[in-house]
Amino acid sequence: MRRLRLRTGPTALFGAMLVAALLLFLPMRLALGWIGLGEEGFSARSVEGSVWDGRLVEARFGDLSLGTLHAGVSPLALLIGRARIGLEDDLGGLRGAITISRHRRALDHVTATLPTGRVFAPLPVTSLILEDLTIRFADASCEAADGRVRATLVGDAGGVPLPTQLSGNARCDGTALLLPLASQAGTEGVELRVTADGHYSAQMRIAATDPVAAERLAAAGFTPSGSGYRLTIQGSF
Repeated sequence: MRRLRLRTGPTALFGAMLVAALLLFLPMRLALGWIGLGEEGFSARSVEGSVWDGRLVEARFGDLSLGTLHAGVSPLALLIGRARIGLEDDLGGLRGAITISRHRRALDHVTATLPTGRVFAPLPVTSLILEDLTIRFADASCEAADGRVRATLVGDAGGVPLPTQLSGNARCDGTALLLPLASQAGTEGVELRVTADGHYSAQMRIAATDPVAAERLAAAGFTPSGSGYRLTIQGSF
């Protein structure tokens, strides 16, 4: 029986080198289009550089501003059918990664301070501070969540003073991501639920300390709930 022997000639070697070179210098703009990052809510004014060393100018996630970021795609993740994009800003204040595959979406160990603008209006939340936040969605369900989140508040609610910060640990609640943020006293809080498709509901609760505060909260659109008042908003990133 004759054995067939495969030989690697100059043509095959040249072809392999050509493919490697194309991957090495593939523009980040094309790579992000193929990965489908825009479908996840990410955008940028411009995308520069190669797939391994790119730059996202004035990047955004929905209405959240991320600033200008350095980005690189992990070659090891591509070998197992995943697209993992490492992100970091110039000062290192924002760092982490996004992982995308056919059935999974994830934020991996993200640390950042995100100005929220009017995303949560009329709730007076001005920024979200993420501390080593990891979120994993499998299809439409929250699969795992970990890390701490802080929300910065400015002003008041219907004339009722508010603490400057709420905080809590991320976790899954059914199919949604839950960020249960509360003040140190526990008398104020915001429960933020986010689904896999980017829709959210945010519910602020404030304990009514006296009849005057209760009247002010009711006039601001809060409704009675237990020993306090609540205001719920919905939207999408």
